[in-house]
Amino acid sequence: MTALIILAVLVILAIIIIGIYNRLVALRQNCRQGVADIDAQLRQRHDLVPNLVNTVKGYATHERETLDAVIAARNTAAAEPSSENEAQLKLSLDRLLALGEAYPDLKASANFQTLQGELADLEDKLAAARRALNAAVARFNAAIESFPAVVFAGMLGFRHEDFNRLDASEKGIVDQVPDVKF
Repeated sequence: MTALIILAVLVILAIIIIGIYNRLVALRQNCRQGVADIDAQLRQRHDLVPNLVNTVKGYATHERETLDAVIAARNTAAAEPSSENEAQLKLSLDRLLALGEAYPDLKASANFQTLQGELADLEDKLAAARRALNAAVARFNAAIESFPAVVFAGMLGFRHEDFNRLDASEKGIVDQVPDVKF
């Protein structure tokens, strides 16, 4: 009888551990999916930049410095992905979009309007993807810290995930008003 009770307790404990493990795996996958979604949005931003630059080139040929800065920022961010490089690209894109104010014909261009709208939509999606990642990370971290998972999470190899946040290089950029010069 004692052996049967011990066996039943071990089976119940095994079922609990398996349930905890499977739940934590699913939550960790949500975090990884969030990171992949952000990467996809950044890739889409990088693909959109050449189209935007080419559209502006036709109208603002003497604004070569701004166009070159956008192209350089895009290439740097594509070659060396980092939040600092992405912030520089965002800043360059903001300057490029500001050219539309200086060129009424460009501002009226359907291509420019479409690309500007796509970029704004993309930035909204990127912000939403970052919020979704942070929510997934919060759920995962809470799950590995709550009882009874906290007892087994470390043994099963689960570690805290990091939130998507601004790094030191971005904090100095995003809290300042962009300086747009023509």
